Amino acid sequence: MPSFVLIKERLDRYEKLMRLDKPIGILLLLWPTLWAVWIAADGRPHWLVVWIFVLGTVLMRSAGCVINDYADRDFDPHVERTRLRPLAARTVTPREAFILCGFLVLCAFLLILPLLTPLLFGLAVVAVFLAASYPFTKRFFALPQAYLGVAFGFGMPMAFAAIRGEIPLIAWLLLVANICWALAYDTEYALVDRDDDIRIGIKTSALTFGRFDIAAIMFCYAATLALLGWVGRQLGFGWPFALGLATAAGIAGYHYTLIKDRDRMRCFKAFLHNNWFGAAVFAGIVADYLLRSPKV
Repeated sequence: MPSFVLIKERLDRYEKLMRLDKPIGILLLLWPTLWAVWIAADGRPHWLVVWIFVLGTVLMRSAGCVINDYADRDFDPHVERTRLRPLAARTVTPREAFILCGFLVLCAFLLILPLLTPLLFGLAVVAVFLAASYPFTKRFFALPQAYLGVAFGFGMPMAFAAIRGEIPLIAWLLLVANICWALAYDTEYALVDRDDDIRIGIKTSALTFGRFDIAAIMFCYAATLALLGWVGRQLGFGWPFALGLATAAGIAGYHYTLIKDRDRMRCFKAFLHNNWFGAAVFAGIVADYLLRSPKV
């Protein structure tokens, strides 16, 4: 019995290290991936492809969290919100984290084997590099949230590569839209830790934008919606997609009411609420394909 308890405690620590107890990161990564999967498959993705990308998203987000906490293990103890993370609290060793990350990346690679092509393999290597390098950009890059948008959105060109065997311009436009969205929601997240980040010397978009932080967030939401609207126009989407974008725009407007006073808890609430922004866009894409007139 004591051995069972110890194993359960260890697994609980790994779960927290991978942030499986906080699924918002998975959802923020998953929604843009699903946008791309549906568009690449013209609204009719094979169920196996959907499940591969869903599970791959969970695995790579988990690996990214492990890498992030490994990189920040000496910073997190000095930040109130992160001081109890397993690596910061020294309840998991760096060696354990390194092994766990390798295992997750291996599982993600095995998952895409049924779809593997040279193009997809090359993109997978880039995706691993992006996930591994993102945490270190906070040391020197003024807008690490933009880099996060690339890392979080790289499932989009991978989806087109897996389904179509090519990466058209539409895929890159979707990726740029995701970068803008990530800048918006992760700047909201960065507002929560602004004081701690100043003290420990971490660079974030919240600090870079300075007193224009709220305006910059809203501009990024607007740019996201404009790019998605452009994609929809290129694809011939109609009113269902427009309704999805309008709903997402309303959600962004609601976020402004939460963040305008820079209250930490309300900024964090806005960050979490971005799940519904991504879901609204996805619902618009799915509805548009479902309600289209069949081709003659």
